[in-house]
Amino acid sequence: MTPPPMPETMPQPSGALSASAALRVECSREGFARARSFTRDTLHLWSLDHRCDDTTLVITELAANAATHAAPGAAGTTGMPAAAEIRLGFLLDPTHLLVTVSDPDDHPPVYAPTGSALEEHGRGLCIVDALSEEWGWTPCPPAGKTVWARLSTCPPI
Repeated sequence: MTPPPMPETMPQPSGALSASAALRVECSREGFARARSFTRDTLHLWSLDHRCDDTTLVITELAANAATHAAPGAAGTTGMPAAAEIRLGFLLDPTHLLVTVSDPDDHPPVYAPTGSALEEHGRGLCIVDALSEEWGWTPCPPAGKTVWARLSTCPPI
């Protein structure tokens, strides 16, 4: 399987921006629970309950990737390891929901489908690819990146 093209710019809203929301969370079990809850609550508020499961799974996978690759290098001001923070973002326009996860790591995400569906790791971006219309990443100068996924707001047929 070949990786999807990786646009390095986030798509622009397809119409007038309807709403936005953002949240900073620590890369921890509690932080990820908060991210999932925030995602469900935000989509419910925006009457997008029909997109809740897919969007929550996409946010969970992107946040897990950010924690796996960005958290090990995080250090506090004292030089001691600190819980890395990631930033979640949601932009809603009339036809699409753009979800973003930003982290302090400069390296691009690695799309590497595994040979076995039974592997415990390495399927996150494959899941994101399957559930979103498109996804990609963009650098965030002076350091870090944002990985994004664009999902339709249309109800399933």
